[in-house]
Amino acid sequence: MIEQDTIELLRECDAGIKMGVSSIDDVLKYVKDDELKSYLEKSKNDHEIIQDELQKLLDEYHDDGKEPNVMAKSMSWIKTNVKLAVDESDDTIADLITDGCNMGVKSLAKYQSQYKAADEKSKNLADRLIGIEERLGKEIRKFL
Repeated sequence: MIEQDTIELLRECDAGIKMGVSSIDDVLKYVKDDELKSYLEKSKNDHEIIQDELQKLLDEYHDDGKEPNVMAKSMSWIKTNVKLAVDESDDTIADLITDGCNMGVKSLAKYQSQYKAADEKSKNLADRLIGIEERLGKEIRKFL
């Protein structure tokens, strides 16, 4: 049970990181404010650092990880592009990313509860990822 829960939690973290990085990439070209851009780039870098650690753990379990849900990724892409087509402002970007951070925290917390038997390394990784999402959400509030 421990190994299976660990793998499942790592997979969900993997999908969440990929979704977060993709969302940041989708909006970066529209950002006008240097401070907002800096927050987004730092968060993307932090996600990628955890992704490297996560990949090593997945490799230990001989697992390929998980891609984000196709429907969720498509809906996110559509929402982002429609909102930015109407209003390319930094507050629109902050709104989109804040929603993404909130969904990421909610999803990861749900998976932590669902996969309680996961090992401490994977739980710690999920906690760190939640921290990155929460921090970004707080940092960019002033752009809303």
